[in-house]
Amino acid sequence: MASLPPAYQKEAEMVRQRIYVDGAGWSCSEEELPFLSLIQEAVWQGKKIVLRYKTDEESKKRNVSPLGLVAKGKIWYLVAKYEKEFRTFRVSRIVEAKLGDSFERPKRFDLEKYWKDSTQNFLSKIPSYPVRFKIHVSKIDFLKNISYIRILKYSKITKDWIEVTADLETREWALHHILGLGDSVVLWEPEELRESILISVRKILDSYSKNL
Repeated sequence: MASLPPAYQKEAEMVRQRIYVDGAGWSCSEEELPFLSLIQEAVWQGKKIVLRYKTDEESKKRNVSPLGLVAKGKIWYLVAKYEKEFRTFRVSRIVEAKLGDSFERPKRFDLEKYWKDSTQNFLSKIPSYPVRFKIHVSKIDFLKNISYIRILKYSKITKDWIEVTADLETREWALHHILGLGDSVVLWEPEELRESILISVRKILDSYSKNL
């Protein structure tokens, strides 16, 4: 940026502080983003956004000061100030949004630094439980959209099956989702999870046989 003519350096810095592209992807899914253009407008114009944000449990109304947008893979995140704290909002979970009043941007805020620090802090708190399995091609899109599953890699091994390595965070969470996919998935690793699945399936069969 220092090589730019002085007249353009200020403009380039303004862009750097409002848009950041994180090349390290962690999801393969595409999302609907009905309010992305409005959020972009708010970021550039320095206007607050009155939005409704949906989590897994509920949706809440918030009045935020948008500071920048981060693109990570195909996922967009809004970085904003909310109640004196810097917060990160997944744009696809914003279900309502409208422009609000103008606000004064924090002078020392650095979007790239905030994102890297926030990401590192987030990842350090996530439990890890890697699994390897094959899944039917008809279920891969469903798998990609399950919250808290990080697909590390996948490749098609036959016309109907895809090999997947993913992090499902905990053994209990992995057991829940693998069982839920039924015969559309075949688990390979870890062995302890395979044993847990067999025990669960036997219990289910036993329960049904007693009630015939």
